[in-house]
Amino acid sequence: MGKILKQEQKERRSSRVRSRVQGTHERPRLSVFRSNKHISLQLIDDATGKTIVSVKDSELGASVRLGQETSRKLGQLIAEKAKKAKIEQAVFDRGPYRYHGNVKAVAEGAREGGLKL
Repeated sequence: MGKILKQEQKERRSSRVRSRVQGTHERPRLSVFRSNKHISLQLIDDATGKTIVSVKDSELGASVRLGQETSRKLGQLIAEKAKKAKIEQAVFDRGPYRYHGNVKAVAEGAREGGLKL
């Protein structure tokens, strides 16, 4: 007893955020996944359990390094794809990550692209 694995802690943080954030078809959930080298975004309709739009950093080019500028561009790209899918609003799901750095840059880029979070 006593020692909690990192994966369990990550799942607890995710479930805490997910309990407050629900996506609908009109206002889907903008989910962020961040690893050490890559970042990917999805607009998810939780009512049907389907992904409406997804974006990952490899779509920007092969030699793109993960950073705040890349994250901001990804946020703008998902906002453009959301407009094509006739989505104007979304709820932001930061997952187990803190709202700073790359995660914050994604949200700011999506707002710059015209998506209301």
